[in-house]
Amino acid sequence: MDFILKVHSVCYFISTLLQTLPRWRSPTDVKEIKAEIREKRRLEHLTVSSTSSVNPTHRQTAMQFGLPPAETVQGRLFKAFFVTVFLSVLMLPLLRTVGLRALSMASEAYSSGTHSAAFVTCPNDTVAKDLARGIVEKKLAACVNIVPKITSIYEWQGKIEEDSEVLLMIKTRSTKIPALAEYVRSNHPYEVAEVISLPIDQGNPPYLKWIGDIVPE
Repeated sequence: MDFILKVHSVCYFISTLLQTLPRWRSPTDVKEIKAEIREKRRLEHLTVSSTSSVNPTHRQTAMQFGLPPAETVQGRLFKAFFVTVFLSVLMLPLLRTVGLRALSMASEAYSSGTHSAAFVTCPNDTVAKDLARGIVEKKLAACVNIVPKITSIYEWQGKIEEDSEVLLMIKTRSTKIPALAEYVRSNHPYEVAEVISLPIDQGNPPYLKWIGDIVPE
């Protein structure tokens, strides 16, 4: 608080001097200005020391010099302190969450293409469920989604065919695609089974990490 008052006094002194620049001041005028500043500093000291001890005459004089009352200065400092503490309390959980999220993402860094999504069509639900369960049990994939009632239109042996099929959407490591394709060929009723895959570029880091934990290298 003393520092603030000192800065206030210096600013007032400079302002007073600037006001005297346009016209010539005699040595007597300069002495009067210095005496005025000394009186202002004395009133500042009285204002800060104790609100109850300030004489009403001094308080009125201080107001004439543009000084805020002591209770105003203390109130502003208290409000600033309260706002700082309040904002710190509010920001702490947010900063903690952001920090944990950043740490989690850094520790779960995913390299594009490490995992793949493979697609297999089946003639019915029974075949689809048998294949899906076998794929997961043999650690060829972490998860297989069964999408029922899809309609496939394709050419086979020179004819345009239309069939109702079931789609398997398989999430696994990219390195497991050859073994997955071999398993499907060996257990699928189709003469030419569909097994295609697309590399996963990005995704939810914890989910991608889970795929890697379930499916071994």
